Amino acid sequence: MNTKIANTESPSTAARLVTVGEHEAGQRLDNFLLAQLKGVPKSRIYRMLRTGEVRVNKGRAKPMQRIVAGDVVRIPPLRLAEREAPALPPQRVQAMRDAVLYEDEHLLILNKPPGLAVHGGSGVPYGLIELARAAWSHLPGLELAHRLDRDTSGCLVLAKQREALLGVQRQLVEKTSRKAYLALLQGVWRGGARRIEAPLLKNELMGGERVVRVDERGKSAVSVFEPIERFDRLATLVRVTIETGRTHQIRVHAQHMGHPLAGDDKYGDEVFNRQMKGLGLARIFLHAEQLEFLHPITECTLRVSAPLPADLTVVLERLRAGAAGEGRA
Repeated sequence: MNTKIANTESPSTAARLVTVGEHEAGQRLDNFLLAQLKGVPKSRIYRMLRTGEVRVNKGRAKPMQRIVAGDVVRIPPLRLAEREAPALPPQRVQAMRDAVLYEDEHLLILNKPPGLAVHGGSGVPYGLIELARAAWSHLPGLELAHRLDRDTSGCLVLAKQREALLGVQRQLVEKTSRKAYLALLQGVWRGGARRIEAPLLKNELMGGERVVRVDERGKSAVSVFEPIERFDRLATLVRVTIETGRTHQIRVHAQHMGHPLAGDDKYGDEVFNRQMKGLGLARIFLHAEQLEFLHPITECTLRVSAPLPADLTVVLERLRAGAAGEGRA
């Protein structure tokens, strides 16, 4: 069953009635609208939902409502300016092609560059998903299977079909996939690997800034920190394997242990961050290095690694050089 669209007026003035197809059933309404209204700011879509401009079967609906095949979704008229997608720099579109770590007919895994949001939004004209859809323009259904923070680099999975998307997301929810990150922590890590179980609670501060804290009222969160390399008394490079995927999980767990991440301007240490900036660190030192899960279609084990990017490699080289210099002195 394919999506059907009823529209008898001018596209710029008419509401659309979209009948949900079988391949779209089970999606959250907000995600369905994001796919239907490519180029429309996310904030505008949520405002349409909040004000009741969007209707499902003639009734008001919430963003997280699951749609089913046969549902009729009313999409309000949008001015041309609200619908036009921003011009995408050709070099950034090409960069998506150059960032492929793995690709088949079902999945696309990219090495996300730092400084790029995964999707456009308020004040962000475009993100990785918009660039990827432009680079693979023959794949209109390309969707993010999960997310990474803007300044985090590394493995990011996109799905070419809904069945693959749900298969990857199911493993993330059921904690059967494995995600490992490289992080540079403040101070000397004592001992070996350590498993951190500390629940996390999200809070909203004034201005809408989101902050996460360790709090018994929060959701369960588990991270395993394994030291890889120590740099005198200044810092430790660790590999972090997460068993849950909470917002800012690694950053908050690291802070909770007294070893905040280098370059973390929200949970980190100002003095340490200035030291790392002096070594060339211009962002948080966090890289999604490894990803392992069962392919959602073939059910074969898929392991993908993303090399540490040059900006973080340089920082490690300078830390090593500094330690060597002190040793000679």
